[in-house]
Amino acid sequence: MTRTGARILVDQLVVHGVDTVFCVPGESYIGALDALRDAPIRLVVARHEAGAANMAEAYGKLTGRPGICFVTRAPGATHAATGVYTAFQDSTPLILFVGQVPRGHRGREAFQELDYAAAFGSYSKWVDEVEQPGSFPETMAHAFQTALSGRPGPVVVALPEDVLDARAEVSDAAPRVPAQPAPSAADLARLRELLGVAERPLVVIGGGGWSAQAAADLQRFAEANRLPVATSFRRQDYVDNASPSYAGVLTIGHDPALASRLRDADLLLVVGARLGDIPRRSSTFTPTLTSSAASSSPTCRSSPARLSFSLPPERSSRWNLLNAPAGQSRLEPTSSRVCGTCGARASSTSAT
Repeated sequence: MTRTGARILVDQLVVHGVDTVFCVPGESYIGALDALRDAPIRLVVARHEAGAANMAEAYGKLTGRPGICFVTRAPGATHAATGVYTAFQDSTPLILFVGQVPRGHRGREAFQELDYAAAFGSYSKWVDEVEQPGSFPETMAHAFQTALSGRPGPVVVALPEDVLDARAEVSDAAPRVPAQPAPSAADLARLRELLGVAERPLVVIGGGGWSAQAAADLQRFAEANRLPVATSFRRQDYVDNASPSYAGVLTIGHDPALASRLRDADLLLVVGARLGDIPRRSSTFTPTLTSSAASSSPTCRSSPARLSFSLPPERSSRWNLLNAPAGQSRLEPTSSRVCGTCGARASSTSAT
């Protein structure tokens, strides 16, 4: 059975579990609006494209699923750019669908024509323009996978008006499972080793993709091991501020004492956050090395290199460090041990 490109597009949204779409209606994608009318998807109409894109970005941030936004071409797309940029900065999954002039009018400065790859390419994970109605299943599967895989972020898909109206016979694509990074057993063993000899450790958490369970697991882990936790810019609620492990927020003009703690740490456990200009405060601060490139003896005074260990925040139950019965931790403080290289003493840890 043949379907219009607009119907194929909306059917792919249903296949991928979309339950809400945010938009400002526009003539350039009216075929998609007609198809949405018969779909089991809630349509939220905003008064301005920036509002619609911001709603979709907030949806993606709150649910972990891509926020879906439809806007009309050129001015509508540029109005929505704020939401796309926010999604890029905050690692939020979002898919922006934008109307486009018919294929035969492209390259002629048609009314409200815009090169979307040029307009969004520097702050989107992927920008594409659908050329054939039969391409929608593959394009949508790739768009969802790209928005969710690795570091989540925004995807922009342009919809030529004649492609939405054209018909094709094509099967729906199966939902793709996004690739999600996770620490290996060797990584976790290395982390235990580093925590066992660190004298000035600091956990820095932030970024997107956190669930309430992930935050609770991280806090329980930090408290059980008496580790200080600093949150990144605009992420201060990831840890209960009354927790004995809470060290403060690395925000604009943050506490000089916290800045010194970050600068002087011999082990940084960075979870989801990026050590950008705001937490670093100074361009002279050198980002820490990864554990694989750092000295094997972080407490040695002859080894000035700092150590960092970056982990993804999502699916914390997959971290063996945190996957323990309630009230327990995989790492419990035990007796101090001596560094075999320099003889320095540090708190040791052991697996429970």
